[in-house]
Amino acid sequence: MAEYYLVSQLPSLDAVGENTPLPITEERFLELCNQHLVKKAQKEIQQMTLVPPINLEVANSALINAWNESERNLRLALGKVRAEKMNKPFNVGNVILPVEYMRAASTAAEMENPMEAEEYLNRYRLSILEALRPMDIFSEEYILYYGIKLKLLLRKRLFDTQSGETAYKNIYNSILNGDRLEAKQ
Repeated sequence: MAEYYLVSQLPSLDAVGENTPLPITEERFLELCNQHLVKKAQKEIQQMTLVPPINLEVANSALINAWNESERNLRLALGKVRAEKMNKPFNVGNVILPVEYMRAASTAAEMENPMEAEEYLNRYRLSILEALRPMDIFSEEYILYYGIKLKLLLRKRLFDTQSGETAYKNIYNSILNGDRLEAKQ
């Protein structure tokens, strides 16, 4: 019943355009979750991440497990494709990367503009998440889906073309020069 009250207070994220402000902040979403959900569900929401560990830990949520595996596969595919492009070794361990992730990573790596590549990857991630969307919108799984979608939309709004290009050039130059630098702030 708590899920019903929570979901009924959440604004829709379906029609949010790239340039329109989000109808809810992550802080407000977490506040509502803390008001309506039990501690176990609150903990699951607090642990949601867009960057899962390489060695996946099993969550209590099927959606979170599927999301984490998907995101890990995409990140490993990106690492593998980028390493191959630079003739560098990249070990994915015993993970067998699905073809669709390798294809998406290759497409992104071939894009000349890093911002376009990030936008493509963001759309790809949203399509993966949409495929995981629970049918029952008044469930804990739906709230987790909503939280991940909100995180993805918020991440997209943090992109800044100018600082992104500067960071990209710094990283690229450090790789070419053999430096261990990541990015200059």
